[in-house]
Amino acid sequence: MGFFSKILDKLGFDAGASKVEEMLRTPVPPKAPAGGATSTLGAGAAASAPTATATPATAAPRAASQVDVTAQLEQKAAANPQKLNWRTSIVDLLKLLDIDSSLQARKELATELGCPPDLMADSAKMNMWLHKAVMQKLAANGGKVPAELLD
Repeated sequence: MGFFSKILDKLGFDAGASKVEEMLRTPVPPKAPAGGATSTLGAGAAASAPTATATPATAAPRAASQVDVTAQLEQKAAANPQKLNWRTSIVDLLKLLDIDSSLQARKELATELGCPPDLMADSAKMNMWLHKAVMQKLAANGGKVPAELLD
């Protein structure tokens, strides 16, 4: 299980959310060319060609149900004795979810999400990038995230 999958699990995303996350990282295979490719095939093969190109892999993956990320985090924050600023701090966000927030753990998460190497050298810049990237990935996996947390 990847580090981001732990975040999905802690926020109550469906069990299939890890599969959605994996699908988002997997490139979609290119579609077969239209028109000319079927002209060299026999009549029987041409008739079956359209069904071969209409695969579920071309459909955009979605989580089975949308998770209200803000509501989940606000509920956890209200129950937490610490005052954690999860809206801007990746460290506080991870602490709120009871996930390792050490520098090494954040570097692991940043690597998993594709943080540019120049930002990895500066922990403050990496943290800002990482918070935004986590929020964007949550939204991409079916989470309801306010626009101000995505910018």
